[in-house]
Amino acid sequence: MATEKEFSYAALAGSTRRHIRVFQIHQFLDRFAMGLTVSVVALALTDRGMDLFQISLLFGVYSLTTMTMELPFGGLADSIGRKPVFLVAVIASLISLVLFLSTSDFYVLALSFAFIGFGRALRSGTLDAWFVETFRAAAPNVDVQPALAKAQWANAVGLASGAVFGGLLPDVLGEFAKGLGLRIYDVPYLASFGVMLGVLVFTMLAIVEEPRPKNVTALMQGFFNIPAVIRDASLLALKHPALSTLLLALAFFLMATNPVEVLWPTHVRPMLDAGYANTVIGVVTATYFFSIAFGASLSSYISRVFKRQHAMTLAAAFACLAGLQVALALQGAIVGFVTVFVLYSVVLGISETPASSILHRCVEDRQRSTMLSLRSLIQQLGAALGLVLTGAVAEIHSTPVAWIVGTGLLCIAVILALMLIKKLTTEGES
Repeated sequence: MATEKEFSYAALAGSTRRHIRVFQIHQFLDRFAMGLTVSVVALALTDRGMDLFQISLLFGVYSLTTMTMELPFGGLADSIGRKPVFLVAVIASLISLVLFLSTSDFYVLALSFAFIGFGRALRSGTLDAWFVETFRAAAPNVDVQPALAKAQWANAVGLASGAVFGGLLPDVLGEFAKGLGLRIYDVPYLASFGVMLGVLVFTMLAIVEEPRPKNVTALMQGFFNIPAVIRDASLLALKHPALSTLLLALAFFLMATNPVEVLWPTHVRPMLDAGYANTVIGVVTATYFFSIAFGASLSSYISRVFKRQHAMTLAAAFACLAGLQVALALQGAIVGFVTVFVLYSVVLGISETPASSILHRCVEDRQRSTMLSLRSLIQQLGAALGLVLTGAVAEIHSTPVAWIVGTGLLCIAVILALMLIKKLTTEGES
């Protein structure tokens, strides 16, 4: 294997620099469109008459659709091309927005969330693969990681900026929207639709890919392979007790934490003045994303504190999240809530790297894709189950009570992570 050259933006050819800029703009626009709705989706659903249990069910539909579709469509982009698959994903997103704007009916909204999940499954890794492949062809043996970092930066800024504007628009244009017979939360959804149309056009014009022969059997083969993928991945996990324990811990982790991410705007809004509540929620949503990114950047330093024992780092992170989730539930004022929420988000970011490190340590290259598919499936399933459970408790009692109940699931994740330490030690000695 040739030694990789150090990345230097100035030393790259003009066409390669343009390639990076195009992908940055694309990532910014796509995530900006998503960010416009992410901060207000729970509030928009409440405004449409949905209770907390129904909101949780709708997000469960999204998780289950993503989980179901990600496996069969995983190799589709490799077969027919990245650009066509991404364009279909954008069309799915546009359909979901139209359905959402057109109704207050639970079942139509469920269809809208299914299209969101479908679009998410199609988006997964499509243009990222196109970017890396084109970069490597244009700049052979140059380290691609800094170029990916530039794209990730644009991705994060787009999502955070969209969240801020998504919260601002209902406060600024809400009354105008009412005068037109719309709901105030329709405004960010209409804006998202407009930006997503821009993404569609930009993708068609700016993303250049050599057409590939259309393999119609690839899609059907993907569906037929689902049982085999799940079977092979499950057998692989069962043969490795450490992997089984890790995946189970991650399932309980998502069951506890995903409902916080979904329901916190409905809990916070009554703490705020109606005139600027949505704007504050948009800013807090942006802060949430940046805090997770900051936590991820801290993870290597935290790992050194625990002498690179990733399972111990994971157990400590889960334990901190359990305490912070209780503290979050007990907050009755916005300043206290935001302070605890930022700390909670940072620890969420810290927890990601240790889990990935353990998984990649336990599997060989030939098993990696299979295990990543199983991890995605289990995490989505955990998130869906957690949302249904928490939504039911929140509707009967309250959101804070539901979050406190969820800390019991995090405690189980802590126990499993502690068990993982011993299992990894045993496997390392064998």
